[in-house]
Amino acid sequence: MNLSIPAGDAAARAAAIIDSMKSMEGPLLPILHGIQEEFGYVPQDTLPLIASALNLSRAEVHGVMTFYHDYRDHPAGRHVLKLCRAEACQSMGGDRLADRVKELLGIDFHQTTLDGSVTLEPVYCLGLCACSPAAMLDGELHGRLSDESLGELILEARR
Repeated sequence: MNLSIPAGDAAARAAAIIDSMKSMEGPLLPILHGIQEEFGYVPQDTLPLIASALNLSRAEVHGVMTFYHDYRDHPAGRHVLKLCRAEACQSMGGDRLADRVKELLGIDFHQTTLDGSVTLEPVYCLGLCACSPAAMLDGELHGRLSDESLGELILEARR
């Protein structure tokens, strides 16, 4: 799988995002967000462009990108299922539900199903501690998950 952006139009789109934000105070995170919003991930070919524009090393940009779990270095599936891995969710059966999701989807965290329908990601708090265990499917929060409601989420995501 080629994880770089093609030359031409895509490179121009990335450069436009960088140029529009590079004069902001603390521009690195907004630029990474903008590029991920545009392409669905942060292509490796954009890291030198960002580094050059911000007078940073490529290693510094890569370090920031890999530190934050929300940035992807490869395209996500059509749907993104994020499971809370924080202590409150774990104490309410989150580990068992995570194992069940992995079994149902046939993937592990940070992977995408072979049909491209679902990417599974861990998150370390969705703010639904009182409604744990919790998940987020395509930005929509779901609390008090059970085997049944989890199965429904998986069916919805596989469509």
